[in-house]
Amino acid sequence: MNKLLLHPATKPVLFLLALLPFAQLLWGAIANTLGANPAEALIRGTGDWVLRFLCITLAITPLREISGWSALARLRRMTGLYAFFYAVLHFLCYAWLDMGLVLDDIVRDIPKRPFVLVGTLALLLMTPLAATSFNRAIKALGAARWKMLHKLVYAIVLLGLLHFFWMRAGKNDFAEWSIYALFVALLLGWRLRKLAGRVFIKRARTPADAR
Repeated sequence: MNKLLLHPATKPVLFLLALLPFAQLLWGAIANTLGANPAEALIRGTGDWVLRFLCITLAITPLREISGWSALARLRRMTGLYAFFYAVLHFLCYAWLDMGLVLDDIVRDIPKRPFVLVGTLALLLMTPLAATSFNRAIKALGAARWKMLHKLVYAIVLLGLLHFFWMRAGKNDFAEWSIYALFVALLLGWRLRKLAGRVFIKRARTPADAR
């Protein structure tokens, strides 16, 4: 599997696969096959893929460590950038299809509706992560500061879940949200368990008189 993941074609294939949802939504808008409410379908569809790519990005490290497929790490940056790509599309669909691209209305609407405010905050937090996703930024920031900055992804995915929860609250339909929430809880729980294990080992190795 590592050999397959290291193949030069792997990244281009992933790039094209990640574009398929965008192509499907775009074609649906052009062909008018998005149902009775195309605007809602576009906003909802792009939002769904933000959460999906965030979940995929967070799942790469546990899957890599459990399976031994170390080459998965080279795909994490692309999946994170696609989460940002769909987040930008999600906001643009809201700004255009919901608000008619009227800036004053958008600025007034964001703080008025909590789920819009939370979603906008998540997008703002994603922006520095996307802007520092290239090697030169890592060198400029230093590995430690870069890693600390990119821990914002945990806050972002939680904000994304809250955004989706408030969106579904109006219809009292939390079935799909619960699936995302469970998956994110498992991913974050795995990280917390690993962190607790490191702390325990560190304390066990520290002499009692040095504590």
